[in-house]
Amino acid sequence: MLRHKYSYGEHPSQWGELFIPEPSNGNHRGASSVAGGIAVVIHGGYWRSQYGAELGEPLARDLAAHGITAWNLEYRRAGNGGGWPHTFEDILAGIDHLSEIAGDHDLQLGKVVALGHSAGGHLAVWAAGRQRLSDIGTPDADRQLQRSPEDNAVHLTGVVSQSGLLNLAAAEKLNLSNGAVCNLMGGDSHRFPKRHKYADPMSSLPIDVPVYAVHATDDEDVPASQSEAYVAAATAAGSAAQLLRVPGDHFDLIDPKAVAYKKCRELVQRLLS
Repeated sequence: MLRHKYSYGEHPSQWGELFIPEPSNGNHRGASSVAGGIAVVIHGGYWRSQYGAELGEPLARDLAAHGITAWNLEYRRAGNGGGWPHTFEDILAGIDHLSEIAGDHDLQLGKVVALGHSAGGHLAVWAAGRQRLSDIGTPDADRQLQRSPEDNAVHLTGVVSQSGLLNLAAAEKLNLSNGAVCNLMGGDSHRFPKRHKYADPMSSLPIDVPVYAVHATDDEDVPASQSEAYVAAATAAGSAAQLLRVPGDHFDLIDPKAVAYKKCRELVQRLLS
């Protein structure tokens, strides 16, 4: 496979690495992969700086080995310049940067699917609802977040969430990972209710982007209620969302050899087909 690393900002964590299948996989300069389009890999780690894009690299490698061009996205996390609003800005800017490099590799931007694990699932589904951010009743929070105009944006066309934190309010109440939500948002929801609402994927429903919420049956890091609540709310609102349970634990979802991950890859292929 071919690998190309690009920066989309000046901070050391503002970069992504493009994994392009070799031409023998049916992909000429990235244009004709088996599935077509691009998969954006967004790693997890409860938004904390000690976890980085090395978690997403095996997935990007595997996708490219199966003929899918993959964009392994790094971003600022809480503890290294991230948190509110910069983590969110980076996710949108990192996805949008695909338009800047598309011409170098004949990338197809008509189908751009995100594969997000844990906190990365939260960011992926949140990014899929970007067109609704100005309409959820939190104008002050909206003004705090700098992003490209929608006409210049690269919009996700599907999401595979891998045990994603899709109900931010509930994650805060459960105090998951020792206050990870408050750490991300710079304070609790009593102090910053608008920004918490703005950052919660539940607030953007309904969205016109299909979401597969995959959850590991033995996951001890993110409760299944996170995926269950989102899919129930999304379905009630008329969005295309589906809950799928797979065998294994939280990290089987990012192990290319595991059944849990292979199901996620299959769903990415389905969304790109």
